[in-house]
Amino acid sequence: MDIEVIAKALKELGHVTRLKIFKSVVRAGFQGIPVGVLQEELTIPASTLSHHIAGLVSAGLISQRREGRTLYCVADYEQLNTVIAFMQDECCINEV
Repeated sequence: MDIEVIAKALKELGHVTRLKIFKSVVRAGFQGIPVGVLQEELTIPASTLSHHIAGLVSAGLISQRREGRTLYCVADYEQLNTVIAFMQDECCINEV
């Protein structure tokens, strides 16, 4: 696991708004959630939401797909599992 990739993901998740976005996207499952629904849920301006989504996309935590006029955000569960596994790998390594 590339520690810089993990650090980027954790940095992006370290912001309250991005964490709320990511939680909603994860909760939506494999079908994803429309950006418009995220904006309604979080009651933030579209430009702000777009900025935060871009950070999550650049960290590989979510991807986007377009269906007609609707843009969906979809969690990258493999990347999420990689981040979780990285944190768990060192868990309790020094316990007796």
